[in-house]
Amino acid sequence: MNSPRLRIGRVSMIHHAYELTMVCEHRRPWFSHPANARIVAELFPQLDEQRLTESLAWVVMPDHVHWLFQLGERPLSHVAQRFKSRSALLLNRLHHRQGRIWQTGYHDHCLRSDESFRRHAFYVMENPVRAGLASRIGEYPFAWCRWPLEDDSR
Repeated sequence: MNSPRLRIGRVSMIHHAYELTMVCEHRRPWFSHPANARIVAELFPQLDEQRLTESLAWVVMPDHVHWLFQLGERPLSHVAQRFKSRSALLLNRLHHRQGRIWQTGYHDHCLRSDESFRRHAFYVMENPVRAGLASRIGEYPFAWCRWPLEDDSR
């Protein structure tokens, strides 16, 4: 359920770091198939090359994506829209279909401290472990982090 009230107070600060979560329509597990997950994973470096973002960490889960990045010169809404529209176009083309891939909207969190970076990067990278898709950080093929993270919970 998406509400315009979610956008009240939302500020997009250029060059600040964000954690962005985007969820598939009806939580359909689009990315449980490796070819689909690969399509999405390949978009992160493309958006970095276009200087829209500087990716810090990301994970493609079966039905959602977490992405930690520093925002470039365009607003957060532009980056989210570009990512979702491009991935939907590529996935629909691959599967010879039309239709929605993503839920409307997204969840964002602006990161303001080094500790916040570390906490959010660890959360992103540990997501497959918590979901039972990997036994340790670094094992899941559709996750990436700029810095090495050790699993403190074991």
